[in-house]
Amino acid sequence: MKILIVSDTHGRHDTLLKVLGKEEPCDMLIHCGDTEGGEDWIRQHTQCLSVPIVRGNNDFFSSLPSELELDIAGLHVFITHGHGYGISMGCERLIEEAASRKANIVMCGHTHRPMAEKKDGIWVINPGSLSYPRQEGHDPTYIVMTVSEGEEPKFSINRLH
Repeated sequence: MKILIVSDTHGRHDTLLKVLGKEEPCDMLIHCGDTEGGEDWIRQHTQCLSVPIVRGNNDFFSSLPSELELDIAGLHVFITHGHGYGISMGCERLIEEAASRKANIVMCGHTHRPMAEKKDGIWVINPGSLSYPRQEGHDPTYIVMTVSEGEEPKFSINRLH
């Protein structure tokens, strides 16, 4: 399976369109929050049939769920924007919550900095931001996850230049 993971688009879709043009077809598009009302647009402009999206701290008045749990290729995935777990201060609370949910992978956004690291046996995945990147170089980033049933997932942090 090929899964596209994005976050923090903040209603700006130009970079997301570039990513979709480059990466589709995908089996799934996961958005880790802060669409700022763009969830319908995102669902209409992707070929992916499955588009789970969580609510971020800037998704005011949104009916999106704040958290989701999915099973992907035999792995349990916990998705949240991360602000409710103090992700800006570190991953500890997020990892604890993921462990309590028996998640193999936790996906979040909020920091606008990409990350794909295994900590305490749990993959912590943050695609960064397509609209307002904060890491060195300030390139918009996203992650592509490839996984097959019974195999370790692979994560690629990708930059748009």
